[in-house]
Amino acid sequence: MSSPVITAPSEAQSRNGLKRVAYLPITLFSIVMGLAGLAIVWEKSFQTSQVAHGISLAIGILASTLLISLLGAYGWKIIRYPHEVRAELHHPVRLNFFPTLPIGMLLLSVFWQSIPALAMPLWSAGTLLQLILTLYVMSSWLNHSHFTIEHANPGWFIPVVGNIVVPINGVYFGYEELSWFFFSIGLLFWLVLLTIVMYRLLFNEQLPLRLTPTYFILLAPPSVGFISYTGLIGGLDNGARLFYYCALFLMMLLASNIVRFWRVPFFISSWAFSFPLAALSLATIKMAELSQQPWLTWLARLLVIILSMIVLWLILRTIQAARKGKICTPE
Repeated sequence: MSSPVITAPSEAQSRNGLKRVAYLPITLFSIVMGLAGLAIVWEKSFQTSQVAHGISLAIGILASTLLISLLGAYGWKIIRYPHEVRAELHHPVRLNFFPTLPIGMLLLSVFWQSIPALAMPLWSAGTLLQLILTLYVMSSWLNHSHFTIEHANPGWFIPVVGNIVVPINGVYFGYEELSWFFFSIGLLFWLVLLTIVMYRLLFNEQLPLRLTPTYFILLAPPSVGFISYTGLIGGLDNGARLFYYCALFLMMLLASNIVRFWRVPFFISSWAFSFPLAALSLATIKMAELSQQPWLTWLARLLVIILSMIVLWLILRTIQAARKGKICTPE
């Protein structure tokens, strides 16, 4: 004889689980970026090691699986709770995290570069979606009625970073002029936004605690810019050095404030530590190869270790937060 006491909670939990999809944040796609970046770093750092290749492959598969899962979940949110999606599209902070989806696709296309049948569709779809979202986000900035200088934060660089990621595989697939198009957009508006964001950080109140990890996003544009630029010109020149040493100085600036970041509790926004560090690690690996400077090789190894430890910590804390029901909750 079945008991309603047993079945009722499971049905309630099921309904609650479906309802939680309404609060699925677009910021979760930043996890894909962090994992994909780590997978590429491991592949590039230890190219002759089968063990490292296995670790890289496992991380890459995890990132790909997560992307598919989040696409399905967010797709259901769009269908079932369109008003929640519209709210995120008009949110002064979350709006800028929508491009984390195409950036994740572009990074995975780099990871799966050896499989063109997989890499090419990821790159094509990511590139098109990146352009659409860049136009949408920038149109929102221009036609806003509710943004203020206090809303500006390093997360505003995300739509810009996506454009600079496009050339990494764009050059590989032979789309050189298209790659320069996206690189030019990213470079121009990185400089514009850098001025705006720095003004906000210097002359207004500090960022909310939840957004503190986004300071690391400052690393991403010059780091990714170095990788894309050296690919576009096919080598190292003084322009490339400007990109790399700018990123390196920003890393030193952030490292000098490590105690501040150490005290910040875990939020999903803490994943902002991951991809920028991965981008700097990749830039350092490439700079070491092109410049043949031994100290850069050692720095690259140190960055890979730090990045791996941080991502492992982020994974454990994310799992812990999910088990406690702290992920998909009302803001």
